[in-house]
Amino acid sequence: LARAENGDITHQLEYRISRLEGVLRLNKMITESGGKIFATNGKKADFDATVEKCKEAGGSIATPRNPGENDAIMYFVKYFNTYAYLGIKQSLIPGKFQLLNGAPLSYTNWYSNEPSGKGEE
Repeated sequence: LARAENGDITHQLEYRISRLEGVLRLNKMITESGGKIFATNGKKADFDATVEKCKEAGGSIATPRNPGENDAIMYFVKYFNTYAYLGIKQSLIPGKFQLLNGAPLSYTNWYSNEPSGKGEE
């Protein structure tokens, strides 16, 4: 009996999560790639505030690690017609970039002649 109840509770939770995700997708607040959920509140903020909001939500600022994740971020950029901050920073070597934790980038998709180190990369 307990097993059936647990299965029923799990089914109810999966159903509720599915409904919530559907509403968030309709409102262009989440998208998904490779099992990761990318989310936005659609508000503009500076980089530090963005990093903090991501932490408060239990996640981290988006850092694309493959073309699918890059596309997920671009979904928001295109929909909100704005830029997006990424979890990438310039290293001590001008024009070279790294993850916020200092690790090297394993995926890049820069425009031609970028990164230039002059912003708007």
